[in-house]
Amino acid sequence: MTQHRSTAPSRIAVLDDYLGIALGMAPWGSLDGMTVTVFREPIGDEERLVAALAPFEIVCAMRERTPLPASVLSRLPALRLLVTSGMQNAAIDLDAARAAGIVVCGTASSPAATAEMTWALILAAARHVAVHDRGMREGAWQRHLGMGLAGRRLGVIGLGRNGSRVAQIGLALGMDVVAWSQNLTPERAAEVGVTSVTKDELLATSEVVTIHLRLSERTAGLLDRAALARMRPTAILVNTSRGPIVDEAALLEALDARRIALAALDVYDVEPLPVDHPFRRREDVLITPHTGYVTDENMERFYGQTVENIAAYLAGSPIRVL
Repeated sequence: MTQHRSTAPSRIAVLDDYLGIALGMAPWGSLDGMTVTVFREPIGDEERLVAALAPFEIVCAMRERTPLPASVLSRLPALRLLVTSGMQNAAIDLDAARAAGIVVCGTASSPAATAEMTWALILAAARHVAVHDRGMREGAWQRHLGMGLAGRRLGVIGLGRNGSRVAQIGLALGMDVVAWSQNLTPERAAEVGVTSVTKDELLATSEVVTIHLRLSERTAGLLDRAALARMRPTAILVNTSRGPIVDEAALLEALDARRIALAALDVYDVEPLPVDHPFRRREDVLITPHTGYVTDENMERFYGQTVENIAAYLAGSPIRVL
């Protein structure tokens, strides 16, 4: 935990600054008379979280790292402003915040960061980059046959902002790109230059399946045991959206049974990923620590607009209110 101090009593908490970069990414000193406390590590259970945040009038949250449900927000009477990175955060109970009189504001985010990370994972999985890197450091040479992507089918689940960018890169690489989501129309797919298919067809025919959906009651567990069983045994499953969209236990079963070849994951049911999680021990799972949106450009935007939001709130005219 680090602090940037000023003279006035107003207190700001910055949560989950894993890299220790928050204070250097924005002009916090422009918030005259504020005290900024940065929490670098996850705080833990609700009791510890409530105790840690009780003194603060302003809390700055990184999107979906620390849950802030009603059971927490209702016990923080000093809290007046909550700023989250991004313009949505499923970990914050907005209704509870409003009921408690807490203003919640968001920030813009890069439209490219997660799509770029998705392709980093696809290419790394298809060409076994992590395994080859580790083998080279151990004195080995070639270990695996890579998968060429040109001419293969890319299945994009969710054709919103991120999914569309991923699809367009697939097209540029010469892939046959198909897409599905609950509300996707053939006309919308055609606008992106891809083909709309059923979920079953996408799973059964794609060599790479990549997920780009928001987590909701409708999407939680969407890729369950039955869905994974429809995939090709040579297929790669990529998830840079939210962990619970894929049933983790079913995914491990599918990998054990070799019903799919590889998984490339940036998101998990529990984050940070527990040190004893089986994903950490498997060569058929490529894992990264939820870095899809963690770029220099995005962090500067997040923290810079967080400071703007705080200044606007203190001036009596909140901006980017959710």
